[in-house]
Amino acid sequence: MLRVVCAVLLSVFGLTSFAADDPWFVLEKTAYAARELNYQGVFVYQNGKQSRSVQVTHMNSTGQEMTRNVMLDNSAQAGQPSEVYSRGNDIVIFRPQNQKMVIEKRRGQNLFPAMLPTDLQSVKASYTARIGPVERIAGREAQIIELVPNDTFRYSYKIWADTEFGLLLKMTLLDNKNQTLEQIEFNQLSMLNSQDTNWFQPKIDASKSYVMEDATAVNHVNTNWIVAELPTGYVKVDHITLNVPGKTAPVDQIIFSDGIASVSLFIEPITKGMHPKMGHMLIGSTNICANVIEGYQVTVVGEVPEATVMQIAKAVSFKKQTASNK
Repeated sequence: MLRVVCAVLLSVFGLTSFAADDPWFVLEKTAYAARELNYQGVFVYQNGKQSRSVQVTHMNSTGQEMTRNVMLDNSAQAGQPSEVYSRGNDIVIFRPQNQKMVIEKRRGQNLFPAMLPTDLQSVKASYTARIGPVERIAGREAQIIELVPNDTFRYSYKIWADTEFGLLLKMTLLDNKNQTLEQIEFNQLSMLNSQDTNWFQPKIDASKSYVMEDATAVNHVNTNWIVAELPTGYVKVDHITLNVPGKTAPVDQIIFSDGIASVSLFIEPITKGMHPKMGHMLIGSTNICANVIEGYQVTVVGEVPEATVMQIAKAVSFKKQTASNK
């Protein structure tokens, strides 16, 4: 009921002169618009020299979100494009691979344009929001909002929100020199009035065999691994164990977030034949820091500054089991 009320309010009230002066109001409307509106468009994702085009169709039918993403760039060489279907938090990926189609199930999070959380309290604690000018994106007017970090543990974000519906039209990730590290934006967009859901059906290629990989059966755990001092604003949001192909032992993945940026900490035992890694690496906008602690390989990965992954990697420790805490 609350979701319905919010959707009605957001569709009725545009950006009034008061609201346009409040960047947090604009961001809240943007967060809800991505989840409540029905739309179809093509967006382009750029990270360094890499670029991908994706067609997205989104519908909210009686409170149930459905999204279909079709990867446009690999359709020519693969014969059939990769497609990603999501319903609520469940994601199914159809990925062509040689003469077969791999169907991968996993839990989803923050697919564009739903990049912002609906609860912005944690974001407010770590960023300052500023109103910018209005520009045109995909033929629509967009209000620019700048999210400036309050410290050195996160990057800046620049957000273009549709002035009529609030939908996120463009988003860039900026380093401390204000250089663009990553960008994602619509170049085509239209709103859908139909409630027809026939588009939410994968196209089956009878000439291919289909193989299912289920990544949803992860174990949510709370082990003895601790991070003594997280960077300011980051909190643990999940801890799971993964069975990774080629690995002889499960891998722990601990996820931290400040509400918009996220960092993953991977921990695995160093087994015979492994070559432990130590040091820092930057790939595009992603910082990676590797460390070795008490016979375990520790790797921290995130689209965050180097200082963030370095602090987390150095702060990991293993809480020993004793008779009193078993």
